[in-house]
Amino acid sequence: MKKKSCIFVFSFFLFVFFCLTLDVNAANEYVLFLDTNNIRSGPSTSYTRLGLENVGSIYYLKSTSLVADEKMDGSCDSGWYQIDYNGSTGYVCSEYVRLGNVTYDDSREPTTTCEAEMQAAGFPSSYWSGLCSLKEEHPNWTFRAVQTNLEWSVAVEKESACGKSLIQSNNSSYIDSSCSSREGSFRAASQTAVAFYMDPRNFLTEQYIFQFEYLKYDSALESSYTTAIDSMLKSASFYQYHLGLGTNFSQLVTDAGKEMDINPVSLASRMRQEMGTGTSLYNLYSGVYTGLDGQYYGYYNFYNIGVNSSCVNNITKCGLSYAKNHGWNTVYNGIKGGADLLSNNYLNNGQFNTYLQKFNVAPVNTNTLYLNQYMTNIAAPSSEATSTYNSYKNLGLLDSAFAFYIPVYYNMSASIDNSPSGGVDSGGSSSSPSSSAIGTIVTSAGYKMSGSQMSGVAPSSDVNTVKSNLEAIAGSGNVTIKNASGTTVSSGKVGTGYQITITNSTETKTLTVVVYGDTSGDGEVNALDLLQVQKSILGTYNLSGAYGEAGDTSSDGVINALDLLQVQKSILGTYTISQ
Repeated sequence: MKKKSCIFVFSFFLFVFFCLTLDVNAANEYVLFLDTNNIRSGPSTSYTRLGLENVGSIYYLKSTSLVADEKMDGSCDSGWYQIDYNGSTGYVCSEYVRLGNVTYDDSREPTTTCEAEMQAAGFPSSYWSGLCSLKEEHPNWTFRAVQTNLEWSVAVEKESACGKSLIQSNNSSYIDSSCSSREGSFRAASQTAVAFYMDPRNFLTEQYIFQFEYLKYDSALESSYTTAIDSMLKSASFYQYHLGLGTNFSQLVTDAGKEMDINPVSLASRMRQEMGTGTSLYNLYSGVYTGLDGQYYGYYNFYNIGVNSSCVNNITKCGLSYAKNHGWNTVYNGIKGGADLLSNNYLNNGQFNTYLQKFNVAPVNTNTLYLNQYMTNIAAPSSEATSTYNSYKNLGLLDSAFAFYIPVYYNMSASIDNSPSGGVDSGGSSSSPSSSAIGTIVTSAGYKMSGSQMSGVAPSSDVNTVKSNLEAIAGSGNVTIKNASGTTVSSGKVGTGYQITITNSTETKTLTVVVYGDTSGDGEVNALDLLQVQKSILGTYNLSGAYGEAGDTSSDGVINALDLLQVQKSILGTYTISQ
């Protein structure tokens, strides 16, 4: 009989978990996973140092009994463990380790050839269904398990530290109310939210699997890169701006990707994620900013790098200051500069897909474990995956030989149970419609439903983000978003009047979006909305249906001076309209 015998390692900033298969009948065969620590020839710091071992060094214990510190001088009063060190006995202070036994129970046997292949590749049985469904549709795809050697619950706890992850949601289960970190409508993500977005099994669908795509440059796809980038960026203002200046933007992105050995489609996806599709970051991408005495004129930052929560009131200065300090004084330098940072700081550290750039759980440099994350938006990996998938799909490239590197953790429960409603059902891990009621799907995704209307969508919410949040519960392919004109959309901002159609296992329902304060339906609260609310009060403009609901920001049943004041304060940034 084989079990997993494991130990936990503590340090001031790090908690590591490791397991090794052992024969449980063998005496004293426990594994010691050391933190950075000296190994001594005897039970005291006065003894000769045999070696300095780092996190990851593995040794067997000679005995589970502690040996008292001979000096009792405070250096290791808790006692020493004896280990087998290069054929002799070494001593390590017990304060740096914690021993324990954990059984990794995955007794299910493969029933198909694919399941046997997934087991041999290192995936637990709870991964097999999603992966084999994808393998059946795309035989050329390759799935590789990234063995993190981390305890699932511990990894989630570490990734849930205050300020590490932000989410755009009004669902209280998704919000960490004890953490004050926020950026605009984004608030601190709760441990429940982190567990959902961090669980790879929730995203083993044709669309979301691309957050695990290996992001090195692939010469086999070289001829299709520029077309894919054009398709991905066509609706983005920064792309259209440079296209209008005669710049072959997609070719520059492809050249930068090739030079830095990084997938250029992922670069385009990252720029689209960071820049958005509108013009709000015009100063960062245009190169013509003349403010601040013109010191940043001619600099470009297409990745929003250098901008963080402390820059809320001065995004331009933060972004262009970073660009100037790094010499991004041409369009190509701006594109290549971000690619260089991603390649050197992330890909070369083992963070070779967007999931690992968000959740750094298998780094080459173990000192960066749980650190060195590229983005705080917890939905960014799934959102970028959607953009990448759509580009490849539109070009007919989904049957290419993609490789996906997917993390695996110790002690993940066999059932997926980490959504606010207590279970993800089958929606998050397959394209099958969820059996949950439409209302449950909406609320579990962080929104609100009343009759045929859906609210809780924050102003400036991206279409992909809203769709991703809903599909994580409803199942991939079971959510469609149309604008007020009835056209299906896959980008831009969700505004009042948008129609969201959700399908579960028994019914299909279409809901009309209400974004409070957004009476014009452009997804933002701005001067046009203020004017429409004012005219509605004066009786010279009719706001009805969802638009009338959006104008009643105080929810008192009538559009009046209070609503006008709330919209005005929202525009000024001194008031947040409740959604």
